[in-house]
Amino acid sequence: MPLIKGGRFVEDEWRHLNDVEAVRPAENFTISHRRWLKERDAPAASTLRLGLRLPNDVAPATLAGDIRRFDLIVLDFPRFTDGRAYSQARLIRGRLGYRGELRAAGEVLRDQLLFMQRCGIDAFAVSARAVGENWLSAFADFDVFYQPGEDRRPWNMQKRLGIS
Repeated sequence: MPLIKGGRFVEDEWRHLNDVEAVRPAENFTISHRRWLKERDAPAASTLRLGLRLPNDVAPATLAGDIRRFDLIVLDFPRFTDGRAYSQARLIRGRLGYRGELRAAGEVLRDQLLFMQRCGIDAFAVSARAVGENWLSAFADFDVFYQPGEDRRPWNMQKRLGIS
């Protein structure tokens, strides 16, 4: 599955483990939230680069004490009509101060990329058709925003008042 990160298509450097797969040394890996709750104090979880796959029905506040342990948090978009992960992204970036990679996965559509980015998501697992249809152009579809976002782009009122 293609990954958009840093304004281009890149290879995914992470291995996404199921709930029973063993961790291999010197490997970037993600685990499910359920597995994290069971194994959060395991030595392997504290010595390797760790990623978490967060279901969209889990409150980000539950990660507050552990947020700095994750190099990657993958947010689940199970259906394009389910926007709970947008709220998770804003809370993880804004309230929890997370600065690692925040990735959208699942049903990620071209029309949503810019809005996901505005919420603080900086990597996107997309379908194979994204490459052929040049989904990268979606990030430039709009350049005027009516509210502040986690991406720190200037918004309309700032521009009007000359505030940077």
